[in-house]
Amino acid sequence: MRFSALVAFLSAGTMFTSATYAQNAPTAAPASKPEIGSFGFDTAGMDRSVAPGTSFYDYASGTWDKTTEIPADRASYGMFHKLIDRSLEQTRTILTEAAAKPGSKVGDFYASYMDEAGIEARGIAPVKPWIDALKAARTKDVLVREAARQQALGMGGLIGTGVGQDLKAPDTYIVGISQSGLSLPDRDYYLKDDPKFATVRTAYQAYLAKLLKLAGEPDGEARAAAVFGFEKSIATAHWTRVESRDADKTYNKWTFADLTARAPGYPWAAWQQGLGLAPQPSYVVRQPSAVTGEAAAFAAAPLAVLKDYYLLRVLKGSASYLPKAFDEADFAFFGTVLAGTPQQQPRWKRAVAQVSGSLGEEVGQVYVARYFPPESKAAIDQLVRNVTAAMADRLDRLEWMAPETKVKAKAKLAAFTPKIGYPDTWRDYSSVTVARDDLVGNVARANAFEFKRGLNKLGKPIDRGEWFMTPMTINAYANPPMNEIVFPAAILQPPFFDPKADPAVNYGGIGAVIGHEISHHFDDQGRKFDPTGKLADWWTPQDVERFKTFTDKLVAQYSAFEPLPGQKVNGALTLGENIADLAGLTVAYAAYQKSLNGRPAPVINGLTGDQRFFLGWAQVWRTKTREPALRQQLVSDPHSPGPQRVAMVRNLDAWYAAFGAKPGDAAFLAPADRVRIW
Repeated sequence: MRFSALVAFLSAGTMFTSATYAQNAPTAAPASKPEIGSFGFDTAGMDRSVAPGTSFYDYASGTWDKTTEIPADRASYGMFHKLIDRSLEQTRTILTEAAAKPGSKVGDFYASYMDEAGIEARGIAPVKPWIDALKAARTKDVLVREAARQQALGMGGLIGTGVGQDLKAPDTYIVGISQSGLSLPDRDYYLKDDPKFATVRTAYQAYLAKLLKLAGEPDGEARAAAVFGFEKSIATAHWTRVESRDADKTYNKWTFADLTARAPGYPWAAWQQGLGLAPQPSYVVRQPSAVTGEAAAFAAAPLAVLKDYYLLRVLKGSASYLPKAFDEADFAFFGTVLAGTPQQQPRWKRAVAQVSGSLGEEVGQVYVARYFPPESKAAIDQLVRNVTAAMADRLDRLEWMAPETKVKAKAKLAAFTPKIGYPDTWRDYSSVTVARDDLVGNVARANAFEFKRGLNKLGKPIDRGEWFMTPMTINAYANPPMNEIVFPAAILQPPFFDPKADPAVNYGGIGAVIGHEISHHFDDQGRKFDPTGKLADWWTPQDVERFKTFTDKLVAQYSAFEPLPGQKVNGALTLGENIADLAGLTVAYAAYQKSLNGRPAPVINGLTGDQRFFLGWAQVWRTKTREPALRQQLVSDPHSPGPQRVAMVRNLDAWYAAFGAKPGDAAFLAPADRVRIW
């Protein structure tokens, strides 16, 4: 599986009214008040003392930014988080009602998470059998067999394993193998000579030592240092995130014999047995040299260090479900040190997130019935068609793409499957056992269910109805091997869309999001998949070269942004998302213009239709982020920070016409420097 989400995190009401281009044509201000402001945009959040050409983010959101405090339990806060809070509250209602009736699977799961007294009383007993099994291993083969069994329960492992589409045979499933095994966000945290990262490394080792002490293990500091040293050796072998996003370089078919020959030193047979994975004719290895390096690091490590490495994966993986001391130690490092968050979220929020992740579609059925009426699904369908039609128009007008490639691109667009709101067929969790007094077991059994569900796909037809997000998720994604775009129900609300808001704001919000996801199928990696979803070379060499001239300019443009002193946006890492933002804005603007049917948009609150469109885009990306979390994002996230996503408007000529940005303004780009792809 390879998909691109709108935002990196994965986590109601009335949504779209049915619309065509003619029905969307605005002739007057909205007849009734929308949820935000008087026309769908929060003008009070603007800072009109800042010229749009100086900083469009500050002009559109400067007052909001100055007056908004990041909640103590968050690393960042913005429009997405506001919707997440709404989704959590709505889902909490569903789960508390279910918990009042013992025997409800989702209700019992929620109750088990909220049972703090019971969790304290049980101590580490729920994970002790796993720890004891690891300690009992007398050989590396036995250790890996047990660790792989625990990996299938959600503990994580040295070798990443999953089942997904074979990118070059997209009608079949295959086992994928990838680099894994690190607990810090990126290899840079282990390897980069930077005082900030050095501080994190020290705190991480102290955290590992504390977990060992809480588990009653002696010599915690020395053992933690040894485990860190092992993880550092893994990090040395890891590919960078830029290398790992290349669809061609990460497609490498190996047989089992290749695994043992090219990555010697790791007990592959024991790994396969522990996972419950039957022998496969081939595997796709995403980062070959990294897997080879990880196997070498494993072979070089003493058995005692490897036991501690896996033991700590159990403690880290279960810390949120263990007594308060474990939970607090886990948050103190991952929440406060890594993200700068002062306070942990209320337990109910974490419980809702856990149940939604473990039994997502069972919760989702109730969520959809309560918060997402059928007319909303039909209406967003129409808007997707509008934006898709605008993309088709843009493809027709491209001057840089060869005619024969255009034909295939149009065929790919015509073959799109949009998924709106929720799946047609709900997942069956009847085989998952849930107990009100066994949180650790509930999580492990739900993880085992999902892992086994993946293995059961092997040898079967592709399930084209499968969803990889729940209806309660505030996000969206594109999946090129499936040739699909997916919009969960919960994102289809203000500020992305409000049926009572001005259409210009809606097109700048959800319209640009739709365009973003559509265009992921044509970004620097998505373009490599043909209309059937196959990883194939279907562009002419000249198309590829011309496309690269545009994307190189976008890389340079974004690499110049410096959100933190000394730390810039990685334009190569964020390229795919930046292409999608540029294309999403371009296509949504074209769709908005077409919706006017040649009539001028009304002026509302002194703002033209084009101005309101771009303000709608800016409103979606209002975001404040704590410095440690922003540092982590710049290192590991393929998405640019919110203010820099807003700055994409600098590439659209229509933005200059709307706001009068001129040479000499900080945000001004000369026409020759503006990136125009679609």
